[in-house]
Amino acid sequence: MGYKVVVVGATGNVGREMLNILAERQFPVDEIAALASRRSLGTEVSFGDKTLKTKDLDTFDFTGWDMALFAIGSDATKQYAPKAAGAGCLVIDNSSLYRYDPQVPLIVPEVNPQAIEGYREKMIIANPNCSTAQMVVALKPLHDRAKIKRVVVSTYQSVSGSGKEGIDELWDQTKSMYNPTDDKPAKKFTKQIAFNVIPHIDVFLEDGSTKEEWKMVAETKKIVDPTIKVTATCVRVPVFVGHSEAVNIEFEDFLDEDEARDILREAPGLMVIDKREDGGYVTPVECVGDFATFISRIRQDSTIENGLNLWCVSDNLRKGAALNAVQIAELYGREVLKQG
Repeated sequence: MGYKVVVVGATGNVGREMLNILAERQFPVDEIAALASRRSLGTEVSFGDKTLKTKDLDTFDFTGWDMALFAIGSDATKQYAPKAAGAGCLVIDNSSLYRYDPQVPLIVPEVNPQAIEGYREKMIIANPNCSTAQMVVALKPLHDRAKIKRVVVSTYQSVSGSGKEGIDELWDQTKSMYNPTDDKPAKKFTKQIAFNVIPHIDVFLEDGSTKEEWKMVAETKKIVDPTIKVTATCVRVPVFVGHSEAVNIEFEDFLDEDEARDILREAPGLMVIDKREDGGYVTPVECVGDFATFISRIRQDSTIENGLNLWCVSDNLRKGAALNAVQIAELYGREVLKQG
C-alpha cells in the first residue's frame, strides 16, 4: 500500500520536477493526481513511465488524499491550500505564503526533521526559499560542532528561480546579442540578464535589502537557530539552472578547515568536492539533475578569529524546491503515516 498524492501546479517547472523526483525516488504512490489551472486542463505530464492528464484544481476534491505538493504562487495557494488542509490532506507548500507563520513548520529534512510535529496546527508544512535550503544543509552540521554566530552570503542565482519566463528571457536575449536586428528588451528582469548580473531579486524593502535577502535571514533563523545573524546579497546571474553561494561563516569556537571538511563529508545531503587545483570544485552546470548540495573551496578566513569560507552549489529546481518537498513527504510518511 502506498499513498494518495496530489501535485498542484503540475505543468510548471517545479511541479514537473516534483513528479520526476517522486518517480525517481520510488516514492510509495498508490494513486497520483496532477492538478493545474483551467487554461492548462488536459495537458499531459510525465510520472515515471506513465503519462498523466492534468485535472482542474478549481473543482478537485482533496477528501481522502494523503498529501498535496503545492507548486503554485502564493495567491493561488492562499485560496486552495486551506481547502486541501480542511479536507484532511497534508499540504506541502513551495510558495512563500506560510514560511513565516509560527503555526506552520518550515522544514529542511536534513536540518530540522523534528519540526514535522508542527504539521498538526494547520495541516500545512512550508518549503523554504531555494537559496536558503541549500545553505542551511551546509550550516547545520557546522553549527552543531562550533555554533555559528554570523553568516555573510552572496548568492549567484540562476534564472530558473524566476520560472519559465526567466529561462525564456535569458535564451532569447542571448540569441539576440548575435543578431543586431533582433532586440529583446528586459521584461521578466529589471535589466538585461544575458551577459550580465543583476543585484536585485524580488522587491526592495525600506532598509535597502530585497525580499529575497530578507527571506534568507528569516528562514535561516527559523530552520537552524534564531540567534544566528545573517546578512545576504542576492544576485541573478545568466545561468539556466543551479544556484551558487559564497558563504562566510563566523563561529563562537574555532573550527579547523580540515575538520569542517570532514564534518561536511559525513553530513546528509552534501557532497564535498574540494581539491585545490584547476577544476577541483563544482559549478552550476555540473550540479544540474543531482540530488546533492555540493560544497567546495573550504578555507580558513584569517580576517576574523573563528571564520571559514565555502562555496555552495545546488540544483535549485531540486533541493531548492521539488526535492525538498518530496523529502518532506517522505518524512511525513515515516514519522506520521508510518509507511515507506
